[in-house]
Amino acid sequence: MNYNVLSVGSRVRVTSYSPFREQRGTVRDVHTIAADLEEPFCFYLVALESGQRKEPIWFEYSEVEPIASSLVALQER
Repeated sequence: MNYNVLSVGSRVRVTSYSPFREQRGTVRDVHTIAADLEEPFCFYLVALESGQRKEPIWFEYSEVEPIASSLVALQER
């Protein structure tokens, strides 16, 4: 499996089954846990565009996906 760590400023959509599902936002910080795993384990601090929460929220890497414009940016690197 090819896994890319998103960078700060990447646009994402929340995919987890939570009250934040389908909301979009911007990655503000990335924390990666270095371990002997096949893929890195990351947490993303995401500032959501809509909703009542004004402060950014932490999500696991499996709970967000890049929005199409962010995918293009990853492929260009």
